[in-house]
Amino acid sequence: MTSPGLMLKPLADIPAIRVGDDLAKIALAALARDDDRLHSGDVLVFAQKIVSKAEGRTVELSRVRPSERACELAQQTGHDPRLVELILQESTEVIRQRRELLIVRHRLGFTLANAGIDASNVDGQDNVLLLPVDPDASATRLRSALRKQTGIDVGVLIIDSWGRPWRMGTVGCAIGLSGLPGLIDMRGCPDLNGRPLKRTEVGFADELAAAASILMGQAAEGRPIVLARGVPYERREGTAPTCLIAF
Repeated sequence: MTSPGLMLKPLADIPAIRVGDDLAKIALAALARDDDRLHSGDVLVFAQKIVSKAEGRTVELSRVRPSERACELAQQTGHDPRLVELILQESTEVIRQRRELLIVRHRLGFTLANAGIDASNVDGQDNVLLLPVDPDASATRLRSALRKQTGIDVGVLIIDSWGRPWRMGTVGCAIGLSGLPGLIDMRGCPDLNGRPLKRTEVGFADELAAAASILMGQAAEGRPIVLARGVPYERREGTAPTCLIAF
């Protein structure tokens, strides 16, 4: 699918998100303040943090009782044992551990550091934030709410910033999506010389996540929603697990 160009725009003046907030309504209000509205084919990209906050995924560490296994891993990593207990509860397997780091396989199938649990930009000294229970379902609910409020069917992407094996630095990755593909299979498509591609599968959702993450920032920028317009994708249903390699 061709496109005249991809436009990415962070939505301004997003308020601090609380439990139960209507993220669709908040996004539409931000668009209206900028004298804009949703168009068919648009994608709204939401940072995982605001989705988790709206869904009540904040946990007070003072309420967590660490297990013996959590205490052992805490000694090895230097992490708070209560945090380690949450990491274990959110994971199916510990892949590797070292000082200040636990690499785990999350219950959602992702392999990442510390089960995606984070304290940055979370209110309260003793609070941490977990990933949504079902990010694909969260994306579907947001898409449905946007369609109900506007009559426009758009794609929704929920992203988080993760490290990568054998690479330095974090990159935006898709953890939930609705109304767009996770992967685009280009096997069989001709290259410039007419030769059919044999192995090319494009991690489309992750590419868009990385682009939006540049605008969102990683610290105090306060830009957790990005509008993507002119996205060159074939409209169809997709899920984040299609981007995972099965083990």
